[in-house]
Amino acid sequence: MLVFWKARLVVLAVPKTGTTALEAALAPHADALIRNPPEKKHVTARRYRNQLAPFLENRGNRPLELMAVIREPRDWLGSWYRYRARDRIAGTPASTAGLSFDRFVEGWLSTPEPEFARVGRQSRFVSDEDGAVIVDHLFRYEALEEAVAFLQDRLGRRIDLPRRNVSPPAALSLDPALEARLRREAAADFDLWASLGGAGAVSATGAAPSRSGR
Repeated sequence: MLVFWKARLVVLAVPKTGTTALEAALAPHADALIRNPPEKKHVTARRYRNQLAPFLENRGNRPLELMAVIREPRDWLGSWYRYRARDRIAGTPASTAGLSFDRFVEGWLSTPEPEFARVGRQSRFVSDEDGAVIVDHLFRYEALEEAVAFLQDRLGRRIDLPRRNVSPPAALSLDPALEARLRREAAADFDLWASLGGAGAVSATGAAPSRSGR
């Protein structure tokens, strides 16, 4: 998570959406940066509003706006699956080494999820307790250049993204019936990502978020 006080902006770190590259490019210019522990680096919009906003935002000032990047859900799961197949965690409960992508997705759709598939949901990351989006500026990972353009304009500086935290290659085919189940049971995630292709929808706060990826 990155905080830019003068720009009145907080950049939330949704995992597997290019946030490591954004952090590398923007950290020298941020007023505050949380790298660790992971649950604080990847603080959700809900936790930010409930726990960190009262500390960071002075009473009487307008709230800091939230920005985040989200990824096409199937591709996002594929990135997690590949990332957890890395050698460093092989043999641990979090490892996907030796598991098919079908097995990973089945695990993610289970309640509770097995450790290897416990990666959260993007729709919940950017929403409040009632499921309403509370991030002011949302961008698609697949159109990351638009997020960069927004940040350049907001921060008044050029941003060059390094390539970081790339997941190893792996086969990502899904059984058609399982893919249909995924799209049905994770409809909130697919609908949110699809909504970024249109004009800004109204958030729970009444503001019109920047919804990019057109």
